[in-house]
Amino acid sequence: MKQVIQNFKTGKLYVDDVPPPAVSEGMVLVENDFSLISAGTERSTTKVAQASLLGKAKQRPDLVAQVIQNIRKEGLRATFNKVQTKLDSLKALGYSTSGRVLTSLDTRGMFKPGDRVACAGADFASHAEVVSVPQNLVVKIPDNVSSEEAAFTTLGAIALQGVRQAEPRLGERVAVIGLGLLGQLTVQLLKANGCRVFGIDMAESLIQLAIDSGADKAIHRNDGNLISECDHFTNGFGFDSVVITAATSTNDPIVLSTEILRKKGRIVLVGAVKMDIPREPYFYRNELELKISCSYGPGRYDVNYEELGQDYPYAYVRWTEQRNMEAFLDLISQKAINLQSLITHTFSIDEAEKAYDIVMGKTPEPHIGILLKYAEDSKKRGSKVAVNHAPQQQINVGFIGAGSFAQSYLVPHVKSWGASLDGVVTSKGITSKNVLDKFSFNFCSTDSNDIVGNDKINTVFIATPHSSHAPLVIDALKASKRVFVEKPLAMDLDQLKEVVATKKAHDLPLLVGFNRRFAPISREIKKELGRSSEPFVVNIRVNAGFIPKDHWSQIPEIGGGRIVGEICHFIDLMQFFTGSDPIRVFAESINTPNDKMMADDNVSITVKFDNGSIGNLVYVANGDKSLPKEQIEVFNAGNVGVINDFRSGTLYKGGKVIKLKSDGKGHKEEVYEFLDNAKKGNDSPISFESICLTTLVTFKILDSLKTGLPQQIDFADLE
Repeated sequence: MKQVIQNFKTGKLYVDDVPPPAVSEGMVLVENDFSLISAGTERSTTKVAQASLLGKAKQRPDLVAQVIQNIRKEGLRATFNKVQTKLDSLKALGYSTSGRVLTSLDTRGMFKPGDRVACAGADFASHAEVVSVPQNLVVKIPDNVSSEEAAFTTLGAIALQGVRQAEPRLGERVAVIGLGLLGQLTVQLLKANGCRVFGIDMAESLIQLAIDSGADKAIHRNDGNLISECDHFTNGFGFDSVVITAATSTNDPIVLSTEILRKKGRIVLVGAVKMDIPREPYFYRNELELKISCSYGPGRYDVNYEELGQDYPYAYVRWTEQRNMEAFLDLISQKAINLQSLITHTFSIDEAEKAYDIVMGKTPEPHIGILLKYAEDSKKRGSKVAVNHAPQQQINVGFIGAGSFAQSYLVPHVKSWGASLDGVVTSKGITSKNVLDKFSFNFCSTDSNDIVGNDKINTVFIATPHSSHAPLVIDALKASKRVFVEKPLAMDLDQLKEVVATKKAHDLPLLVGFNRRFAPISREIKKELGRSSEPFVVNIRVNAGFIPKDHWSQIPEIGGGRIVGEICHFIDLMQFFTGSDPIRVFAESINTPNDKMMADDNVSITVKFDNGSIGNLVYVANGDKSLPKEQIEVFNAGNVGVINDFRSGTLYKGGKVIKLKSDGKGHKEEVYEFLDNAKKGNDSPISFESICLTTLVTFKILDSLKTGLPQQIDFADLE
């Protein structure tokens, strides 16, 4: 299918063929009829991508701070590779579309194939022939509303949420500063609400358009009579509220608002302006109120609402994102909103670059609402796009999942080892196409069956969200593939048992990405301390850092939490150093009334091993970022090995202090050893039983936290 794409590194914008997106539970697959270019937002996004590296840094100082922090933790080289991966990515544009349902897996049975719908959401409702959109960001289009009009729905919901924040009452006088597309919609919504509306802008054409759309008065910002006209319009009392829909790097709209508002008036900020608010002379003395309008409404940026499809109760949250979208379409249906005057251009998807030339000012033309149109007879919905035809090697690899981690730590090492990169699958076609181009895969797709069902592919790498690991491992093993899967192997005991049964029936190599045991410094300490038969004591402290509850890794249905998804690394490392199987585990976490903090993210764990060794893990999320993330101490037979965040180490042996150099966390060595074994026909470099025991320990940690009791570990429980 065709999609508008921008390369974030180079800024180049173009239309390309990519696989259509995958559809999963809670999603709706839609074939677009029209999509709306939000000129203000997309102009800003495009400018950032087209800026130099220094320019990007100036516009996103928050990301620069993250980079500096990452350098302190992981070093310059690792951070540089991460940044390059982020920069060298393709970005989907657009977030407001209309079309027809192809397939719906919504959990409430709201949508059927053929339904006309409007869709919202950045990275979902993109400028593409086919989009996959979460169910709470899709609404049905009334029969008497055209697809062109429905394409405005997302922008309409944003304007409507701004109006709701202003809480306008019948007959109130409201000023709208900024008469672009959002401003024009806001003017019409306020008029439909029975308000008297005064528009302010810097463009005469937009001022006249606002008047034609129903504004009672509109005037240029630099008009010398502006303040007196505002006084006349409000009978000297000032406006009841001001809605700012302008986008500017200055605070002028806010300053102007304070001058023209009545005492106790309201400022509602919808557009992106500098929030430098002067206390004197008006804001403080007139007890003005400033409110921020968050995009389409309640539900925005809530993963549970937007991506997991959990709606808010109608009685308690009357106007959600979806209900705002429905309300805007209803206003169009009632002819309370007129959108025809706002449509200045319509281009086919093939002409999208011409549309953006207008938006970016390369082709100076008056514009406000620019639509992209999609061919009605588009049938290009196959899951694959084939590009390269590299010769097939002995190890022919397919990737399922290829996010930033895989692009930084897995794919490059598979390629440098010399394996054939055959196919790559991700849930979004734009991502799979980007990875195909970057690493020269033979084909890209959004359907995992194109990897699992491909007889030419004999080795599968899985780097998808945690919830899909076990099902994909099972499918790949049944298809006679060698499997490398990122941690965790499974999300719960039932999944793990099914993996064990499948592995027993299809005895093929399986490795989980427990990379730390492959790090050169880990191997060196193991070599020096591993000659003794005495038990080990392993102490590990992990200053993991805070991750909010709504992060995908913390959501039980997707990431499984940090004990299952992250602590498994350190249980495996304990097994590596002790050379022994875990037999018992006990865990305790903090108690906290802080709702933002996950208690289980701050935990102390003790593991007993069958050779008498013990492992102690303190894993915390409430520490300071300046403290290095990981410290590992290994004690045995009068000797000690210490790893400092895998950046350096020390060996204390025979009364001597020996400094050790560290070269990464073992990602390259892990991939190379897995592929070396595969080439020789050998099994995985970590035994399957050890991998399963590590995974089982994480489940038993959760049980220990619930019961307050030690938990026994036995591989026989999985058979």
